[in-house]
Formats: sequence, C-alpha cells, structure tokens
Amino acid sequence: MSDLPPPYTALTRHPMLARTNHDEAARFNFLTHLNRYLSGTLGPGNRLAYDTRVLPAFRAEHGRDPEHRYEIRDAMNQDPFHRMWSALKRNSMEMRQHNGRATVLRQLDELDALARQFNEHSGQLELDPSIQQPEYQTAVDIHCQPGGYHSEERPGDVSAGANYDVGIFATTGGALGGLNDGGGQAVVAWAKKERPGWQPQRILDVGATVGHNAVPIALAYPEAEVIAIDTAAASLRYGAARAAGLGAKNIRFVQANGEDLSRFPDNHFDWVQTTMFLHELSARAMPKLLAECHRVLKPGGLILHIEQPQYSDAMPLFEQFMRDWDAFNNNEPFWSAMHGQDLRQVMARAGFPLESQFVVGVRAVVDRSIFPAAETEEQEDYGRAAVWNAYGAWKPAAQELAA
Repeated sequence: MSDLPPPYTALTRHPMLARTNHDEAARFNFLTHLNRYLSGTLGPGNRLAYDTRVLPAFRAEHGRDPEHRYEIRDAMNQDPFHRMWSALKRNSMEMRQHNGRATVLRQLDELDALARQFNEHSGQLELDPSIQQPEYQTAVDIHCQPGGYHSEERPGDVSAGANYDVGIFATTGGALGGLNDGGGQAVVAWAKKERPGWQPQRILDVGATVGHNAVPIALAYPEAEVIAIDTAAASLRYGAARAAGLGAKNIRFVQANGEDLSRFPDNHFDWVQTTMFLHELSARAMPKLLAECHRVLKPGGLILHIEQPQYSDAMPLFEQFMRDWDAFNNNEPFWSAMHGQDLRQVMARAGFPLESQFVVGVRAVVDRSIFPAAETEEQEDYGRAAVWNAYGAWKPAAQELAA
C-alpha cells in the first residue's frame, strides 16, 4: 500500500483553472513530494534536535526550561538541523509560487478573456473601486505570493487568483481534494449534522479569496443567497468566474471590507463564516470585524470561524513553537499574536456570550476519487494539515439575553 501523495494530474480541471504543461506539472509533483518529505520524514528531526542538543544547552545556560515559545525559537534558530529544515520549507513555498506564477502568466490573455466572459454573463461579481486594501495586508507578500492576493499584472486581470488556485493542490498534497475545497466541504458536513433540515436564507463568507470554501456552501444550500466578500478585486474576479464555471449560481462575490459591513443592515444573515482568515487580520482589525459580524448576524444565527488551534497552557511549548513557523518564515505576520489570544474572550467582547460559544474539531472531507479509504490521514504539519478547530456561536435571541 503506497502512502505517496496523489499526482498533480488528479486535480479537478474546472473551466477557469490554469492549464499546466508537462514541465509545470512535474515541478508541482516534485514540490508535493518535497513537502511530504519535509513534513513526514525530516520534520521529526526538529524534536530530536531539541531534545538532544537545544534543550540541554538551554538548561546549561539558563538553569531552567524555556518559559515561552519565543525562547525555544531563539534557541532552535541556532541549531544547524532546524536551520536547514526551515530553509528547505521556505524555499519549497517560494518555488511553488514561482511555478504557479509562470504557469498563469504564460496563459494570462486566455484566462482574463474567459473570466470576463463568465463575469459579464453571470452577474455574480460586484466590485467597488472605493474599497482600499488594508495597509497591514500590503506590507508583505502573504504566503510568499508575489504581490499577495490583491496585486495585478495589469488592470483588471485575474493573475493573483489564478496563481492561488493552481498551486494549492501541490502545497497540501491533495489533502483538500480535487477542487481544493475540503475546508468548505467540512463546514457543510458539520452544519448538516449539527442542524439537519436547517435552511439558512442568507450566508456571508468573509475573506473569501477565490471562494474555495464558499462555493461548497452555496452548492449545499441552493436556496440560500451566499455573499462572498474580500478586499482583493484580483482574487474576486477569478473567484466569481470560477464559481460560475462550477455552476454555483446563488453566490455573489462582492468587494468589501469585513471591518465595515455598513452595506448590510442589522440582523441580516443567518450564517456568517470565515475560513483560515482571522490570522490574516491585525490586532486592531479583528475586533472590528467580529463586532460587525455580530451586528449583521440574525438572533439565532450561526457564526463560525475555522482556524488552527489557539495556543494555550494545555499545548506544549514545543508544539507552539512549531506551529509558529509560518509567522516568521511564511510571511504570516499576525499568525503568532492571533493564535496566542484567547479567541473565546475576543468573541465575547464582540458580543457573543461565552455560554453561547462552542469549539469543535473539523477535518477536510476526504476526496475518495484521489484518496483510497485506507489512506485518509494526513501527517500534522503544524499549520498546513487539513485539520482545524471551529470557533463558533449561535447568536442568542433578545429574550435569551434578557433571561
């Protein structure tokens, strides 16, 4: 029985997906196997280096164990094995971005023309030139993607969204399925199990990027109006065309900032959703966004945030350090601070009482067409594996709050 990741050719070819030639697909295959090797084979060497060299040296110098994940980071950054492993991880992400970018730019004329055709006919794209990209998101190339998710090669293009879409399969080793939508599928599976028969009328997905997680929700609730918002027009153009190509007709991609949802009235949505987005927000932005999510959510409605587990006293410091890798090496500037907060308290301050909140584990729905039933477990990669926590709440009705 093989534990090799699926080949890049297993990726589902929807109409908007950039086409790879032989060499481009081979590079993605190489990167998929490199990521698996770094995570599964070499990854445990970090713990071995810590236990046999770094921790004894720290104890000898300080007369105590590390008291914070940052102390472990400072010490591990001096270890040759960890430095090598970390450099390889960083380079694998840079290579993924370069290959995706080259693939997209080679056929950008065709992709732009196809996106315009989809979007002009579907009416599912609503851009607002007055929306500014937040400064805190323009300071770095998020995930090493040149220009982040908002930049354009030329006015009106889809290069950012197309690059994002074409390489996720390689980065995750196919763990998110043939359409890279395992996160959205997981949310749908949880909601269907938690509230069978529930038929939300309006759903808001905040920080949608290209809609990987919003489209499965729209398809699962065809009678609902789904609004997917993001500040990045370049990603929204691609996302709206992608959704139209996949036959999702009840979703609109709207350029808007989650910190200011004034375009929507109070108590408007039955469900407000984010997926791996809160860690992209600054310390000032996240409370504003959560407060706005509370305002536009109906009493009795669901708010759900999919994220990696928050750091806590129950999580070993070494695991916290490993999960922090993306903050310092993968251009995720707010990852460490965000995961260091008590998210339940942050949500409570935004208006969701602690007693109405819940935390559940969710796993990406396995795509059986590319993963045999016996090969569904992904090795933990401290931030990239398809296993998350869902931090949610059912907004209390007014009478419940009064009681």
